[in-house]
Amino acid sequence: MNNASRRALVTGGSSGIGRCVAETLARDGCDVGIFYLGEPEDATEVVERIESCGRRSWVRIGDVSDSRQAADAVETFVREMGSLEVLVNNAGIFRDQVIWKMTDEQWREVIEVDLTGVFNFSRAAASIFKRCNGMGGIGAGAIVNISSINGLRGKFGQTNYAAAKAGVIGFTKSLAKELARYGVTVNAVAPGMIDTPILEAMPADALAEARAEILLGRIGTARDVAEAVAFLCGEHASFITGEVLKVDGGQYI
Repeated sequence: MNNASRRALVTGGSSGIGRCVAETLARDGCDVGIFYLGEPEDATEVVERIESCGRRSWVRIGDVSDSRQAADAVETFVREMGSLEVLVNNAGIFRDQVIWKMTDEQWREVIEVDLTGVFNFSRAAASIFKRCNGMGGIGAGAIVNISSINGLRGKFGQTNYAAAKAGVIGFTKSLAKELARYGVTVNAVAPGMIDTPILEAMPADALAEARAEILLGRIGTARDVAEAVAFLCGEHASFITGEVLKVDGGQYI
């Protein structure tokens, strides 16, 4: 996929799917920045992988749910990297619990990170796209939001997460309408069960049940998701906007 000379910013880019997305975009020719809230050592490894592809890197630690931090990160990225053509809203958390046991904090944390975080970075990026692109043109920019198949179908014990990820889908479709005039595509990727560190805490019986749902018979990888994201960021997807691409091995069916 040709993303040469584009500058991309990935939230939650130090681990899991976000890390793989950042590295894949660098492989495809993007200069890549990551915004993360995790271990600095993990971010350093991602930066090294980006730069090993011959691309420029940018990194900042912060909280996507803080609108001021998001706006400042985007403005600083543009000032230091020159512009912004690609935004991947990947940062997300789980706080699973059945609703009669779910606390106010568990609800708010997931909504604020998984949904409001997408809003915060997209709002900041939209201003940049408008300012830099004018009336735009084909392939002027791309936003890809990471949702989930559970935002489409719901999931026991995930009213907070499913609500946030369903919100991301509605947000994606609305933003696609607002930014199309500037040549910016806005799409969502909805992963199914993906092999990330979060699976380590999943009970064996629940993991087996989820695997049994997957038609292709295997749990997905971060690379499976990253390649789909890279496609939606690239020139071959310039006529695709407002869509939700499931990457789930048939789990949703």
